[in-house]
Amino acid sequence: MDFFPVFLKLSDRKVIVIGGGEVACRKIDLLYQAGADITLVSPKIHPYLESLVAGGKIAWQQQPYQKGVIVGFHQVWATTNDPTLNHQIFKDAEALGIWTNVVDDPQHCHFITPAMVDRSPIQVAISSGGASPVLVRMIREKLETQLPQNLSLLAKYSGQQRQRIKEYFNTVDERRKFWERFFRLPAVETATTPAQLEAAFSALLEQPNPVGGNVYVIETGADPELLSLKALRLMQQAEYVLYPQDSPPAFIELCRRDAERDTYKPEALVNQVNQWVQQDYRVCVLLPKPMRDQMAISLTEQFQGIFVPCVG
Repeated sequence: MDFFPVFLKLSDRKVIVIGGGEVACRKIDLLYQAGADITLVSPKIHPYLESLVAGGKIAWQQQPYQKGVIVGFHQVWATTNDPTLNHQIFKDAEALGIWTNVVDDPQHCHFITPAMVDRSPIQVAISSGGASPVLVRMIREKLETQLPQNLSLLAKYSGQQRQRIKEYFNTVDERRKFWERFFRLPAVETATTPAQLEAAFSALLEQPNPVGGNVYVIETGADPELLSLKALRLMQQAEYVLYPQDSPPAFIELCRRDAERDTYKPEALVNQVNQWVQQDYRVCVLLPKPMRDQMAISLTEQFQGIFVPCVG
């Protein structure tokens, strides 16, 4: 492990960025979002940075780098296009015991910034230690498609209910099981407002030990690349997959790797789904377009499931 993964709290911490180009723009954006107290040092700066200075969001020392400017700061970022100067900044900061990042130069970094998937307060960070930035970007893109867009809403709401849930459940295990059931509710997975989450939360509190899983009905077409991101995410969550005997393998392979799988016949599908739902499984049903009108409404209504049509 070349770098220890950690999330830093930068609220009101004094951070100095040396260099005023496009690289500095990207880093300062992230530092500002994290609440850092930012000082920029550079003779000239990018017009975007000028707008931040004019808006009072960052301070600017309009001068070349000098060793004394980093004294008193908690973190140093070297973003100039001069490697020799960046290395000198690193050496000076290291002598003072200040954590330093020389952008795109892992050998001269006390810490590095990962690729991020931001669903604040949920954050996912991916890093290769500087070995393969392109691969890291591809992994981040995959995660973006898997993580629901309402994850931020779910995290904020659940955080606000931590004390409230303790009034209903005495043990950590009871609370954990409740939250697992809550996050798996179709109404929660599709929620877009706190009011929708509150309705689902209150209803579940009234029946804290329900038996039953979830049903995801995914309509398939001729081309698996036309499946929506939502369909792919739900297919990855399912613990049991049911598919017709003539279903193309490409659709089945997009489902969760360790999920149990079985074929179905239309006349027996409801019974099969019910069997696994009663065992608290998340069941994914791959439904070809010709069967849509026949089965989709019946399954989603009977099991309060989610139906995702094919986009193509």
